[in-house]
Amino acid sequence: MQTVETLNEGLKRAYTLTISRADIESRVDGEIAKVAPQIRMPGFRPGKVPANLVRKMHGPALEQQALETSVQEGVQQLLSEKGLRPAMQPSVELGQYEPGQDAEVKVTLEVLPTVPAPEMDGLKLERLVVPVSDEEIDETLTRIAAGNKSFEEGDAGRPAQKGDLCVIDFEGKLDGVPFEGGKSEGFGLELGSGQFIPGFEDQLIGVSAGDSKTLDITFPEDYGAKHLAGKPVTFDVTVEAVRAPKETALDDEFAKQLGLEGIDKLRELIKGQLEQEHNGLTRTHMKRKLLDQLAASHDFEVPPSMVEAEFQQIWQQLEHEAGHEADPEAARAEMEKDRDDYRRIAERRVRLGLLLSEIGQANGVEVSQAEMQRLIAQAAQQYRPEDRQRFVQYIQQEPMAAAQLRAPLYEDKVVDYLFSKAEISEREVTREQIQAEIEADEDGHVHGPGCGHDHDHDHDHAPAAEKP
Repeated sequence: MQTVETLNEGLKRAYTLTISRADIESRVDGEIAKVAPQIRMPGFRPGKVPANLVRKMHGPALEQQALETSVQEGVQQLLSEKGLRPAMQPSVELGQYEPGQDAEVKVTLEVLPTVPAPEMDGLKLERLVVPVSDEEIDETLTRIAAGNKSFEEGDAGRPAQKGDLCVIDFEGKLDGVPFEGGKSEGFGLELGSGQFIPGFEDQLIGVSAGDSKTLDITFPEDYGAKHLAGKPVTFDVTVEAVRAPKETALDDEFAKQLGLEGIDKLRELIKGQLEQEHNGLTRTHMKRKLLDQLAASHDFEVPPSMVEAEFQQIWQQLEHEAGHEADPEAARAEMEKDRDDYRRIAERRVRLGLLLSEIGQANGVEVSQAEMQRLIAQAAQQYRPEDRQRFVQYIQQEPMAAAQLRAPLYEDKVVDYLFSKAEISEREVTREQIQAEIEADEDGHVHGPGCGHDHDHDHDHAPAAEKP
């Protein structure tokens, strides 16, 4: 195989490979020798069909297969001999080819940059420590109690108030005709919960047990059932009972209703959950500051194709979010104003990903086989039971898919390694203070449409944390 370099500009490379006719024909001869013993043809004993007849019958298909194999191996040989590390899959283009001639192949690619030795000396970080207060535990207890309300029968004839539970039978009608899904009996509806369409609950305030009432309702324009969206309907309602909310005592009995030994055990459980939430906020803050320091102290060229792929991923997410805004077109217009900023974010992400990869590989950071198996098992749970095995097989057979699954954990392990090397001071703050610091950090960056988050920091990661 002959190789000629036609482009060497920055990270861009291009080559012309010439695969000789002799090499292709040699591969064809080899394939004929392998398949000939399996060929069956009238007038010949099994395995005794002459090679020239095999070539006549199957030559074009075998030549195409030999050509494809030669091209694949030629590209791999090129990468190996030149020591090339492609940033993305190389582009391979076969020139005009006629059987019996040499094959000319054009290969274009972008290579990964040589990442300068990471500067890890002098890393200084602040760990914001958030202790769990009794007040925070009490607030959480109160929210749990609100989500586990109990109700008791009110006085006979007592008018329903906001917060009461009305047990009702109802039937909805469109143009006087009952519609599907609009009927129920013995339904418990908490007034003011927003469980039903707007206007329904409000019209039940003041009813008493035994009352019957017809409600006039208009379905929202964006209602899921198209035949009801924006339509005026009526609901015939009969009130079976009106029950008043019962004050929940935060005691051992309440905790036992939740399956726990007592209130102390419940408070202990809440404290552990809050500590876990606080630790998450602390790590998010520290990781952001670490990535900011790394980004500020390292600047090197990154492959445009990787930046474009990352930018497209960001843009697709923004498009999805804009589609759910009240005015999607206005949201998209705001996006367009910040297009250049999002491209800079994509470039930063790619640079950080390559840098973290270099740090991890230089310091022996890796994801173990056992950790990978746990990742696959966790990801498989998102699928239906009958599809999980196919997902596992897909990950095992597709290196790129496996790398994408592995990358976030690998990055976190590199970040933990850097934490271990940094000089870390601690400062005690409240939950509100650490959230304010995180939000202030976000405010210094470009925001997505209506989401209020910096997409560089919101996802809190740098892609491509492992080199291909």
